[in-house]
Amino acid sequence: MYARVSAEEYLTSTMKEKAITTSDRSKWQVLPAWFYQRADVVEITKDLIGKVLVTTFNGVTTAGRIVEAEAYNGPHDKAAHSFNNRRTARTEIMFAKGGVAYVYLCYGIHQMFNIVTNDEGIPNAILIRAVEPLIGIETMLQRCGKNVHLFNLTKGPGNVAKALGIHTSYSGCSLQNSEIFVADDGFKVEDDVIMATRRIGVDYAAEDALLPYRFILKGNKYLSGKKRLNEP
Repeated sequence: MYARVSAEEYLTSTMKEKAITTSDRSKWQVLPAWFYQRADVVEITKDLIGKVLVTTFNGVTTAGRIVEAEAYNGPHDKAAHSFNNRRTARTEIMFAKGGVAYVYLCYGIHQMFNIVTNDEGIPNAILIRAVEPLIGIETMLQRCGKNVHLFNLTKGPGNVAKALGIHTSYSGCSLQNSEIFVADDGFKVEDDVIMATRRIGVDYAAEDALLPYRFILKGNKYLSGKKRLNEP
């Protein structure tokens, strides 16, 4: 069984490995707990664009740059599982203090990786919808049953979780340990290359379906959704 250590310990132990040209591990700084515990889930979602989502299971690391994410404003958002403070066995983890994973199964098939934000008792979350692969692409291909690396490898939340090896058993996992964490590698994202749009697949949320809570890195080939939704 792979030993669970803190994210900081993991980075220290791997810094001497060969640098990855697209994301130098020696520059990775694990996002601290306070990053997720801020009050504005929309702001946090925007701030996650360009950060690196990392998983290490059984000694195998995969990582991708976050290029698309959606905010869900808990009690006040009809698109959120926790709308009106709805508490179920599935959503209970959303009420935890920010900085843990919320992973649920969609349509009985797709694992959906979310990050819980805000303070304990305020059920906000962020769905990671797309990443650009950086490390462990061969492993991602194997997990997804693919032979060729195309842009659909990590396009859409189901593909993100599958490629990175995330499943529902990791729901509640702290993002401060070595198995799953988000890092800042110094990649600079200017405001003019981030675009806000309405979210995908939440038409049931009435007027809340139109809220500009989805953030994307403009022009990235791994974005999900229809082309017209990803253009200014």
